[in-house]
Amino acid sequence: MIEILQPDGWAKPIGYANGMAARGKQIFIAGQIGWNGQCVFETDDLVAQIAQTLRNIVAVAAAAGGAGPEHIVSMTWYLLDRKEYSARLKEIGVVYRDVIGRSFPAMTAVQVAGLIEDRAKVEIQAIAVLPD
Repeated sequence: MIEILQPDGWAKPIGYANGMAARGKQIFIAGQIGWNGQCVFETDDLVAQIAQTLRNIVAVAAAAGGAGPEHIVSMTWYLLDRKEYSARLKEIGVVYRDVIGRSFPAMTAVQVAGLIEDRAKVEIQAIAVLPD
């Protein structure tokens, strides 16, 4: 069971949850970046890298025995350029919904000075819980 946590009287968040509670098999997904399963970048475009990163997260979750996007309870996004991220939020929203659907876990996004892979523009770490 996964429960969205929303304190009484708080404004409803858009695109994320303030908190999640879940019971079941915990799946910790390492930071994924926008390359394919063979560790090859197919693009340097931020939105396309986000789409690939989200597909990578979904693939790792599925490898845990059937977890899907709806089982993701937390995501931490590391971005190189918060201004580009903000300017392209509508495009990011489209690819997010294409891959993850209308599931909005607890999320944090931070700008970082760099990522280990030079071509990476985003890295996302996730936690999913597959109910018992």
